[in-house]
Amino acid sequence: MGVVIIDGSTVRDFVNDEAQFNKSVDEAFTKLDLNNDGVLSRSELRKAFETLRLIETHFGVDVATAPEELTNLYDSIFDKFDCDQSGSVDLEEYRSELKKIMLAIADGLGSSPIQMALEDDDQGFIKQAADLEASKLPQQPSSAGP
Repeated sequence: MGVVIIDGSTVRDFVNDEAQFNKSVDEAFTKLDLNNDGVLSRSELRKAFETLRLIETHFGVDVATAPEELTNLYDSIFDKFDCDQSGSVDLEEYRSELKKIMLAIADGLGSSPIQMALEDDDQGFIKQAADLEASKLPQQPSSAGP
């Protein structure tokens, strides 16, 4: 487990780096598109959001949530992503909505740095934003012993 220090500008810079952001979104979309048809179905998108456990925990403690409440939540998320109401989410819709989510996270973080613990193998967008920021920092020369 690693710790990163981020603020809103970390996330905003990641989103504004169009090449990096689009590459990350494209990779995530491809992983979610299980049947490789170029669009995400309701069930494919739901699987992605289920891993986030949006309302199933309260400060890390599991809480029981009625299945119909979860279904309503995931259906409303899908409807937000399905901008053209086609019944599926294409790459542009996915990218557009993720951009809005990431910018909302950036606004929520503001300019005060926070420490966030992340799994070492985490490849989520927050981790990628922190990695992008770290890659822009000047590298410290390693000190060799006498």
